[in-house]
Amino acid sequence: FPNTASLYIGDLAPDVTEAMLFELFNQVGPVISIRVCRDAVTRRSLGYAYVNFHSVLDAERAIDTLNNAPVKNRPCRIMWSQRDPSVRKSGVGNIFIKNLDLEIGHKELYDTFSVFGNILSCKVALGENNHSKGYGFVHFETEDAAQRAISKVNGMIMISKKVFVGRFIPRKERLKSRETSWTNVYVKNLDKEMTSAELEIMFRQWGEVASAHVMFDNDNQSRGFGFVNFILHSDAARAVQAILNGNFKNKEGLAIYAGRAQKKAERSAELTKKFEKLKIERMSKYQGINLYVKNIEDDISEERLRKEFSPFGVIRSVKIMTDEKGNSKGFGFVCFDTPEEAQRSISEMNGCTLSGCQKPLYVNMHEPKEIRRQKLATQISARAKAMRQAIPPQGNQPIYPGAPMYYPPGNFPQSFVYHQQMIPRQRWNPPQHQHQFPGQGHIPNYVVPFQARPPPRGNRVLPGQSNINRRSNPNPNPPNSTNGNPRKDNKIVQDETVQNFFDIQHITASQLGEMHPDQQKLVIGEKLYPLVYQKEPQLAGKITGMLLEEFVLDDLLVLLDNEESLNSRIEDASKVLQEFQEKKEG
Repeated sequence: FPNTASLYIGDLAPDVTEAMLFELFNQVGPVISIRVCRDAVTRRSLGYAYVNFHSVLDAERAIDTLNNAPVKNRPCRIMWSQRDPSVRKSGVGNIFIKNLDLEIGHKELYDTFSVFGNILSCKVALGENNHSKGYGFVHFETEDAAQRAISKVNGMIMISKKVFVGRFIPRKERLKSRETSWTNVYVKNLDKEMTSAELEIMFRQWGEVASAHVMFDNDNQSRGFGFVNFILHSDAARAVQAILNGNFKNKEGLAIYAGRAQKKAERSAELTKKFEKLKIERMSKYQGINLYVKNIEDDISEERLRKEFSPFGVIRSVKIMTDEKGNSKGFGFVCFDTPEEAQRSISEMNGCTLSGCQKPLYVNMHEPKEIRRQKLATQISARAKAMRQAIPPQGNQPIYPGAPMYYPPGNFPQSFVYHQQMIPRQRWNPPQHQHQFPGQGHIPNYVVPFQARPPPRGNRVLPGQSNINRRSNPNPNPPNSTNGNPRKDNKIVQDETVQNFFDIQHITASQLGEMHPDQQKLVIGEKLYPLVYQKEPQLAGKITGMLLEEFVLDDLLVLLDNEESLNSRIEDASKVLQEFQEKKEG
């Protein structure tokens, strides 16, 4: 047996959770922990997980009894967790099987090849609706077992098809060898009257042709392209060069094109690589001069935006993004001639409110999506690490950093951590007085931090109310507070901005930026909660707490401005909470 009781679980559906896997694997033996690996930013499942048992014998039994067991109608693949990546990447003992009958699944493939030796992993490639793609892989523990399987099964009839079994060749090696061994030529811009026989005669002058075929549609009309397969690679390469360098044209005067025949995936990969190269060139060209501007109100035109930014330098272009109906999306781009002009524009225009507008502009350097995604992942990772260091566990009190580990009830260690999507979370330790939202009979799942705690309920100023009532309150000292209150002696006193932060309709971006991060979250929560309540009144507190925990300030402001994006996040959070509640009740 291996010296570890950790198992790798692959081929999982995107919506499989730790709780589902716990129900399955706990039947075999006591489980220490389960982890579904997720994307650092989107938190979507990557399709695999790790299960840790107390006993190696239990892990061995799980492989024997649960391998290929259906989880959410998809068979899971179980193997020992390999800490050393060289074992997986070496390709030793790994074989490839193609031309499989579509009725052959993971189990049938495993039963067929298990007679040749111990199998580490066995997989049939699945497409949409979990249907077989007709090929698969078997990874043996030893190279000898793999060679025996190749010699015995290659060319054998399985159900109704003759299968091919050979050594697995990594993709990079296959692509490299293909460059010097291809024989199939793609030809386009052919005459509509040309037949397959005429196409073969045309290419015989460059070498022996194995086959030639012109493609036709359902009406038996030529589609203007075809394929010519040569016996030798050198003849195929010579034919392509002759067509491209020669003066071969069809009756309409179009030049005939010839090139190596490629599969759709290969063509897509080449086009993607080409576009990425152009994208990088474009990014470097506009680096430091292209500005991103948001909070643009609907009545602001591109001419008005150009006029507002023109005092800071020469503007190359201005673009306000619109939807399919021509309505402004509220953001756009301004491209200057030099980086100095762009920086001067950011200094002057960021946070500036245009004449006749209510919202201040947000102006910053434009960053590609990939860079923003990378920065967001770094921020989330750093925040989770800081929380783990700053909030030590107290007894059996659970904490909620970003650690994606699930410990089953009763089996958790002293500092156990639930998976962050399985239960609602609180960002701050609960103070003595929890904040209650207007018109709600229950306490939301996020609470007011100590430093930013609002006045007691009798003195509270609700959004939209005047501050006069608070100033004229006959009881200036709220309950539980005196002139000798140590909090006041410790100078934990809110400034005027914080005292008025409940009137969030009039908070400016500059005021919000001066607040403590906890205070910022609270202010955003005051505005976010009523919007969530409209969609999910029963779960509004929990969902608000989850949104405040998951997103940084800029993303929360975007959610407040984008109703469609907010509704999508609310639906995702509601689904997670409902699934957790169903599991808890079950």
